[in-house]
Amino acid sequence: MQHAMGAPLPPPHEAGAAWAQGAPHPAGPPAPHGPPQVPPGPARAPGWTAHAPQHPQGPASRDTTGHIQLPPGGPVPVPAPPPAAAGANTGSTTLAVLLIGPAGAGKTTVAKYWAQHRRVPTAHISLDDVREWVCSGFADPQSGWNDHSEAQYRLARRTCGFAARNFLANGISCIVDDAVFPDRPVVGLGGWKRHVGPGLLPVVILPGLEIVLERNAQRGGNRRLSDEEVARIHGRMAGWYGSGLPIIDNSQYDVPTTARVLDEVLARSIASPPSW
Repeated sequence: MQHAMGAPLPPPHEAGAAWAQGAPHPAGPPAPHGPPQVPPGPARAPGWTAHAPQHPQGPASRDTTGHIQLPPGGPVPVPAPPPAAAGANTGSTTLAVLLIGPAGAGKTTVAKYWAQHRRVPTAHISLDDVREWVCSGFADPQSGWNDHSEAQYRLARRTCGFAARNFLANGISCIVDDAVFPDRPVVGLGGWKRHVGPGLLPVVILPGLEIVLERNAQRGGNRRLSDEEVARIHGRMAGWYGSGLPIIDNSQYDVPTTARVLDEVLARSIASPPSW
């Protein structure tokens, strides 16, 4: 509460005690009893303060927080080949990667490890994580593939694509992982190309079925699928052979080795982009 000159007044119980001890009464008439009077104005939503802070209007400066200008994300172009001195790695190149594989292939683990160990800023986006942003009304494909589950999948892919484009536009590489099927090019690989751009580099990670079943058994929650579903997905993924996309069989690789092989494959893809 403030008096007419704008100086803050002490709380009522402290003010009363001070006056009782002979302290001079503050200038101006005594404050009225009861709640403070708020001048009439537009209705405010419950829970919001009556007086919102007023920010001075004017051009933003470099010293003003909250005014960082972010370039908008456009379609990602084909990356320039890394310098010859870089050798078979992409550690200094900004690029967008799509890591494809069945459930249990280890693509999310490899993508995260690869992103964490690059020399340039790199983001990792897992389609399943984004898909599970939907809390109420989540359509789990394990309960049946229908219009709702397909819509949520496609919405998650588009959201991931927008995010990847924004990261790239601001100098941050991005790797996205998804179980894209070769027999659905329009909503799968073609959709990713539309959402991200022609510079997206797809790589398939496809270990043997026994390895996929073993890794799937270690998963929990709705990420763990039945053996029958894993075998069905793995069989459909075999269609990537002969597609022209690079394929990594990481059956005998640990995560660091798979990430290193992925980097070598990406370096070759940058030098000679695959047709897809």
